[in-house]
Amino acid sequence: MRILLVGAGGVGSAVVPIAARRDFFDHIVVADYDRSRAEAVVSKQVGASERIGASEQVPPSGPGRAPGRRVASARPVEDRFSAIGLDASDQAAVEAALREHRCDVLFNAVDPRFDMPLFRAALAAGADYLDMAMSLSRPHPSRPYELPGVKLGDEQFAMSRRWEAEGRLALVGMGVEPGLADVFARYAADHLFESIDEIGIRDGANLVVRGPGGQEAFAPTFSIWTTIEECLNPPVVWEDGGWHTTEPFSEPEMFDFPEGIGPVECVNVEHEEVLLVPRWVKARRVTFKYGLGAEFIEVLRTLHKLGLDSTEPVRIKGVEVSPRDVVAASLPDPATLGDRMRGKTCAGTWIRGTGKDGRPREVYLYHVVDNEWSMREYGAQAVVWQTAVHPVVALELLARGTWSGRGVLGPEAFDPVPFLDLLGEYGSPWGMREEGAAAA
Repeated sequence: MRILLVGAGGVGSAVVPIAARRDFFDHIVVADYDRSRAEAVVSKQVGASERIGASEQVPPSGPGRAPGRRVASARPVEDRFSAIGLDASDQAAVEAALREHRCDVLFNAVDPRFDMPLFRAALAAGADYLDMAMSLSRPHPSRPYELPGVKLGDEQFAMSRRWEAEGRLALVGMGVEPGLADVFARYAADHLFESIDEIGIRDGANLVVRGPGGQEAFAPTFSIWTTIEECLNPPVVWEDGGWHTTEPFSEPEMFDFPEGIGPVECVNVEHEEVLLVPRWVKARRVTFKYGLGAEFIEVLRTLHKLGLDSTEPVRIKGVEVSPRDVVAASLPDPATLGDRMRGKTCAGTWIRGTGKDGRPREVYLYHVVDNEWSMREYGAQAVVWQTAVHPVVALELLARGTWSGRGVLGPEAFDPVPFLDLLGEYGSPWGMREEGAAAA
């Protein structure tokens, strides 16, 4: 497998050290608009590989967790990675790069605004495609807080038959959320429940970022461009066979996250799982709620009030620039925050329904990453590492032939057990907590 990895930012830079410990691929071309950033990611991995024995085991990810395994390639790391400059918005250039470097998979690790040119380029070049989000939504023109307009992924799913006809696979929404959360939903439906009343993706953390003076700083741990997009758009809810929308930050609830994170207030946010899960998993209701915190919500509301969330260019001293891009450029790169972060992040799927024994059941399937561990073992902060590891696991399953398919598919379309088993082999296994009466 030869992979074109588009994007050498936070997630892209975390993908490389994760993949370097595995042998399922022949070569990864790291591409970025800023070629020097792609080169730095590759150079860093070459240096790290010289310091670490290729057959060394990955240390345990936490108390009671089994270590992962390094599955080393016979070829030196410098032969397995290369770097190029590439504009993700230039479909023709992306097609040319796929052909020139003989890549059979395009791995999209850039903001979702670039999804469609990359998606189309992969199809035109005869490559498979994987991303961690889906094509962008557009709110309903007159009733945005009641009805969906163009939904997340609509543009991609509209092209599914073309992908099928070409015999190619586009695996969309294959990060952590969406991604692992969707795998959890499919696993619950297959192995834990006879029928499902509600599936709720719940994301929370106790991460703290310290500023230069030791004070807690406002520094988003993931792409602020993407965070603004998903948090200020009307959240989508699946209910009783259809989708509807609500106000941003609606239906606040306290959710108790595992492994010492504790209770965090979570609110409705637009997210891909709500558009993916119901396509393959039968449930009466599906939601996504994010533990943002009061300060973060207030910042997002202020950005919206001032128009700084807009992606429409404005002219400043003869230069056209998007306000949202200015906000993103003004904040620290999430990839650089690891040394200043403390705490854990949790992604998971809460399911309520009737268990296989006919009794009411409620569980939370989850994945926790400690920032201290991810920095020590991979040099990547917890949020970007957690996002990066799951698409690498998926690519390994595709390379092995364990997962296969044609058309535009979400993670729910595949057998979840091999994925969850392999995740443990990567040194970062998942957990399950019984809730409600079953936990008593």
